[in-house]
Amino acid sequence: MKIQLSDHFTYGKLFRFTLPSIAMMVFTSIYGVVDGFFVSNFVGETSFAAVNFIMPFLMILGSFGFMFGAGGSALISVTMGMGEQRRANRLFSMITLVSLGLGVVISVLGIALVRPLASALGAEGRMLEDCVLYGRIILAAMPAFMLQQEFQSFFVTAEKPQMGLITTLAAGFTNMLLDGLFIAVFKWGVVGAALATALSQTVGGVIPIIYFICPNSGRLRLTAPLFDGRALMRACTNGSSELLGNAAMSLVGLLYNVQLMKYAGEPGVAAYGVMMYVGFIFVSIFIGYSIGTAPLVGFNFGSANHRELSGLLRKSLVIMCVTSALMLTLGVTMARPLALLFMSNSPTTLELTVRGFRIFSLQFLFCGISIFGSAFFTALNNGLISALISFIRTLVLQTAAILLLPLIWNPPTDGIWFSIVVAEVSSAVITAAFLAANKRKYKY
Repeated sequence: MKIQLSDHFTYGKLFRFTLPSIAMMVFTSIYGVVDGFFVSNFVGETSFAAVNFIMPFLMILGSFGFMFGAGGSALISVTMGMGEQRRANRLFSMITLVSLGLGVVISVLGIALVRPLASALGAEGRMLEDCVLYGRIILAAMPAFMLQQEFQSFFVTAEKPQMGLITTLAAGFTNMLLDGLFIAVFKWGVVGAALATALSQTVGGVIPIIYFICPNSGRLRLTAPLFDGRALMRACTNGSSELLGNAAMSLVGLLYNVQLMKYAGEPGVAAYGVMMYVGFIFVSIFIGYSIGTAPLVGFNFGSANHRELSGLLRKSLVIMCVTSALMLTLGVTMARPLALLFMSNSPTTLELTVRGFRIFSLQFLFCGISIFGSAFFTALNNGLISALISFIRTLVLQTAAILLLPLIWNPPTDGIWFSIVVAEVSSAVITAAFLAANKRKYKY
């Protein structure tokens, strides 16, 4: 039976509706892990460190896709909740076209900036050359990558989360198969890894375009765009929290790499890369759930169904808490087996990774509340609070912790790993305060 945005959601129905979005994000993170697996095991630790060194810069540029997806989805779902379906389609078409054009501009600028940036951050020699090679190939596919990110949200808004999962599976299998072919068989090294990723992102961006142009049974279609500057600004402003959150997370990732190069060298950067790959699998569950519930929140807010809105928030907080406890247990117990996937040939880096990931896993107990809270306020079209949560969580708290804790912690690398835990605990408290303070305003 088809689940609609206007339905009443029990725990079971909420799970069924959000499961494709969760699976979509988990699979996205898994094929990223496969990418890292091939580079670390078939190319070498230096190349693996290079890929992870330049990755935050690439993710900062790709974050504009999250902005258009989150902000546009919130605007469109509220518009549909008000009964204005034709306007929703035209706004959807405008946002898609604008984001594609911006992606081309970002691609050109990024290709020009990747070498000086990597050099300024401390990459040199072979590591620098690998950063530039990998970065420029990925940047060539940036317009498709941005579309892939935003359509993850638009498929849910169109009541077609399964299509989002199918698209992600197609892109993911493309990446994994080409990784094996280009790296393990053809021995193309970092170039092969970058080509596999870029081609998979192209698949992930093109399939949704074809789907929404052709007749379909979803609630959204690409049609003649409505160039509404005010609506575009509203979508971008509202989605700026996702842009800020992802960009700030990537900036913090750059800072982690700089600090780790200082205190642990390339092994530290490689260990952090493993934690980012594996950690994103865990965090992607929270992100996928938040993507899946955002259109429900926006629709019920637009239709003034406050009782359903309150139920969605209450159920979601329960789900976040239970899932967080399970993730912490799994992260601590699976640290060594997961690290062995990448670092079996480097005992020193392996031990650094295992110790770091066990500390790093403590964040899973708290980060779900902040991730959901930010998405919840975006869906309510309150981009300011959503942006504040993202900004405080990533750029303020993590930056302060990553700079200060290594100075007072022994060994300094433990201070680096604990910094994200301290930031997530503080952020969860701040998010809870925002939710409590706005209860009367939004009647949830």
